[in-house]
Amino acid sequence: MTFEITVASVDDVQRMARWATDEGWNPGKADALAFHATDPGGFLIGRLDGEPVTCISVVKYGQGFGFLGFYIARPVVRGKGYGFPTWHAGMARLAGCNVGLDGVPPQQANYRKSGFRLAWNNMRCEGAPVEARPPKGVILVDARSIGFDRLAAYDRRFFPEARDSFLAAWLSQSERVALVAVRDGALVGFGLMRNCQAGARMGPLYAETPDIASALFSATAAKLGATAVAVDIAGVNKAAVSWAEGLGLKSSFETARMYTGPDPQIDVAGLYGVASFELG
Repeated sequence: MTFEITVASVDDVQRMARWATDEGWNPGKADALAFHATDPGGFLIGRLDGEPVTCISVVKYGQGFGFLGFYIARPVVRGKGYGFPTWHAGMARLAGCNVGLDGVPPQQANYRKSGFRLAWNNMRCEGAPVEARPPKGVILVDARSIGFDRLAAYDRRFFPEARDSFLAAWLSQSERVALVAVRDGALVGFGLMRNCQAGARMGPLYAETPDIASALFSATAAKLGATAVAVDIAGVNKAAVSWAEGLGLKSSFETARMYTGPDPQIDVAGLYGVASFELG
């Protein structure tokens, strides 16, 4: 048998998203196209005698940061030694980078063996959106109506590196609503909600205060027509955890945010929900 690992095609990345659906990760309906546009060389697929059986994403942001996701071996080959070569191929692409990942907690020990350390836990919280209005002095506007440089600079506060390519692709896909909160001309919140294989998911969600987070959550859900929404809460922000509990959202899934290097210096107080478990 011949096992070969190559850079994934657009079709392969869409296949990876279907595999993620099979794993219960519930990706957005248009996520794959945005993912591929971020770093076309950052998706690897392993083929056994030509049949796709493993995959991993190893997306680079700038020169010093990378994010690992989509690490999947299909059930038919699990335990047969094909996943680990795929892992090594991915990590080789990110050599010299501080690498982040969101992995299920039972795999933490394995990730530690590969040089990762726990930073915090994320929780997927799900429930029905609750109507909430912006606080006094704050207005919500379409995120695509403001200058992209402003939005990208705001996003950079909450992510280890600039990710303009990801953000542009993330905003432009179908079946999603993106709003920013503005007060006195300054951005004080940003939220994007998208339709997924089941219900909708919000990410990223940034907010200066919990009531701004509530307003963004409510308004994006209303515009998208979403009645069941999940948001991947950044557990490092205790205010975000309390916010989700206050809305009655229930935890359904957890991941471990881990890095190979030091924790990046980001605005954790404003980080309510991460954009995706696959690309950070």
